Amino acid sequence: MRVAIVTVGDELLAGETVNSNAAWLGARLADRGVATERVVTLPDRIADIARVVNEYHAEYDAVLVTGGLGPTHDDLTMDGVAAAFGRGLEESEEAIAWLADHGGYAADDLAAGTAHLPADARVLHNEAGVAPGCVVESVYVLPGVPEEMKAMFEGIAEEFSGEARYVESVVTTEPESALLDRFERVQREFDVKVGSYPNENVRIRVESADEEVVERAIAWLRERVDLADA
Repeated sequence: MRVAIVTVGDELLAGETVNSNAAWLGARLADRGVATERVVTLPDRIADIARVVNEYHAEYDAVLVTGGLGPTHDDLTMDGVAAAFGRGLEESEEAIAWLADHGGYAADDLAAGTAHLPADARVLHNEAGVAPGCVVESVYVLPGVPEEMKAMFEGIAEEFSGEARYVESVVTTEPESALLDRFERVQREFDVKVGSYPNENVRIRVESADEEVVERAIAWLRERVDLADA
């Protein structure tokens, strides 16, 4: 399964808020064998959200959108998703009823627009907050508040699955440029995907669908690089 993650918020682009949602979702999806192939952050702008959601919906098995839900003037994600599918926004009677039953909110207690979703969307109830999410075809719309987003995702996690991937790493004191020959050899001999991440030392990441192959490739590398933890 191939997915894209779309995070929405001017505050993310301005660096005022750290985009922890994308990292958390990427890790949870990887745990389920799902390949996240695109992560993009968009401003609170309907046209941008509609354009990207439309494009990614056509390209990926699923799209996860977080942020910009609710009734305030800059919560425009539902408008953008609705526009991407050529749908209007409608107040969800199901969402209103759930909020009354589970949150004690009467309809009159809710700010106008709280439960407005794209027409015919599947409601995702917000166990940790108020504003509901939704699913439109293969586009999942989740809150931006991390606690709310995590709780909502856990309720739909079973809908995301793929081939299990195995990852191990080895850390070396050698510079990245000196390791190119061994990167080529280990990929050729073991059919693994290799990534390298320089910092104070270089972390070599090895990935495959076969756990034994990963272990053999890591053992091969450990014998042929200067280990930082030796």
